[in-house]
Amino acid sequence: MASETAQHSPGDEPGKAREAFRGVTRDIAWVAEAPKPHKLWLGALGISSLMLLVGLYSIYVLVTTGIGVWGNSNTVGWAWDITNFVWWIGIGHAGTLISAVLYLTRQTWRVSINRAAEAMTIFAVMCAAIFPVFHTGRPWFAAYWLFPLPNDMYMWPQFRSPLMWDVFAVSTYALTSILFWFMGLVPDLATLRDRFAARGQNLRAAIYGILALGWRGSARQWHRYERAYLILAGLATPLVLSVHSVVSFDFAVGIVPGWHTTIFPPYFVAGAIFSGFAMVMTLLVPARALFGLKHIITESHIESMCKITLATGTMVGFAYATEFFIAWYSGNPFEQFAFMNRAFGPFAWAYWTMVS
Repeated sequence: MASETAQHSPGDEPGKAREAFRGVTRDIAWVAEAPKPHKLWLGALGISSLMLLVGLYSIYVLVTTGIGVWGNSNTVGWAWDITNFVWWIGIGHAGTLISAVLYLTRQTWRVSINRAAEAMTIFAVMCAAIFPVFHTGRPWFAAYWLFPLPNDMYMWPQFRSPLMWDVFAVSTYALTSILFWFMGLVPDLATLRDRFAARGQNLRAAIYGILALGWRGSARQWHRYERAYLILAGLATPLVLSVHSVVSFDFAVGIVPGWHTTIFPPYFVAGAIFSGFAMVMTLLVPARALFGLKHIITESHIESMCKITLATGTMVGFAYATEFFIAWYSGNPFEQFAFMNRAFGPFAWAYWTMVS
């Protein structure tokens, strides 16, 4: 009895907490500490490398042939490229939402998934940046055409062009996402530095030490770290609404039937969060099984993400219905034909597959 009482005494709670934290660190750090990568990881790397080669070849064909292979022409300003651009930007919204909005609202369940979501956001923004650059037709002039760089001819970009808006949206979003991702990694990088140093792996310890920026985990460092993270979260929260609203203007400012509508900004934001959380779950569900992290990324985390996905999916469904109502209410035959052709035309199967 005495031993049992001592085992469950309140004085042992800090020790149990420390042991629990050590267990979490050990369960997560082994992925980076493994001497050799797993065979499944090598297989995934091989498939990804093959897809990268296919992508590079596609870009080569695009540059040598012209953006007409995307379907662009004098009458079609946006084609295959805008579809992919919107999709890549959209799935990256989950990282910003989890990092900024859920942090400000003190949703503690985000800490198990925010790192993966932030990494996904960075890669998504990198892929999205491809399309505005190559949409110019001459990507080697893209920086000169798209950024307001001083020049002898006093020529400036066309600020009324949606392509110009995309450049600022993507660059701002990428910078903020990288800052969030790296700031969150600093304490973790310091942990890996210390673990490798304790094992005598000096090269790895030196690399992680450089990336950790001298982090020692002192009370002063944690105080300044949390303050900086809070400020960055406050600055990034408007991006959740503004970035995809700007992207929606690519459509909304056009005169194409079905595009010129004011519902696009909120519709695109809801769709971005919806697709972003869906992609996070697509990545985390197999990852938690492959890396043995089911006790870190629990079913409760999956359910919380499903609730957000369900809420934003309902908003997107409402936007779909509103589009058809506005087309009917407008009395514009061109607008009505565009939506009827979308739902019952030759590509109706694609539309209803998307809706379902």
